[in-house]
Amino acid sequence: MKWFKYLTVIPDAKRALVNTLIIAIAKVILNIIIPLVFALLLNEVKNMKFKKTVQTIVYLPHFVSWVILANIITNILGANGIFNTVRSAMGATDTVLPMTMPSIFRQLLIGTDVWKEFGYNAVIYLAALTGISPELYEAAEVDGAAIDGASRWKRVWHITIPGLVPTIVLLTTLAMGNVLNAGFDQVFNMYNQLVIETGDIIDTYVYRIGITNMQFSLATAAGLFKSVVSFVLVVTSYVCAYKFADYKIF
Repeated sequence: MKWFKYLTVIPDAKRALVNTLIIAIAKVILNIIIPLVFALLLNEVKNMKFKKTVQTIVYLPHFVSWVILANIITNILGANGIFNTVRSAMGATDTVLPMTMPSIFRQLLIGTDVWKEFGYNAVIYLAALTGISPELYEAAEVDGAAIDGASRWKRVWHITIPGLVPTIVLLTTLAMGNVLNAGFDQVFNMYNQLVIETGDIIDTYVYRIGITNMQFSLATAAGLFKSVVSFVLVVTSYVCAYKFADYKIF
């Protein structure tokens, strides 16, 4: 038990926990809202060829590993990357290195994760949209024209979104189990010693003290703490999913 007590007093462990919660909660919220908005916008597109092309393009980053993406992002934001090249072309004389700036590193992690996954997450909402009865939309039209007050925005607000509520509730409750998973692959491949203050999460902290520093007891305590909390959150999320969305595993 002394290692668990030690975790409560050392600053590094507290910092890793705070960073994990901030990054993970922001990812959970944005990975629900942004795919939902994108799916609603894409659903309004009538040109099927354009619609499928856009969907495929935004879907592709999901299949690229963080090892590759992290290197691409690092090169783009590096001293000789596209970011600083464009700034120089616009008259900037200084070099900005976002990957070494603790003040924006969390936002960089969150933004790149949302960019990578929102296309994949939008597929779930697009599938749910197909389950909404076309008769509801037809009832708001007369000879192909919207009846009074039933504009496109009104139909989205009063027909489409209510039809997606069960899916939104389900995905939100299931996401509760990932509150302590801020993305080891992403953070490990993107962070460095200059941004460790705001980029270090529980998984990278356990890796660093357990594998690099060989403090196996402390790393085990930290890993077990995360596992227990994650287990409680997963069980709670499935109970909530069954209660609010009638979703059952078995």
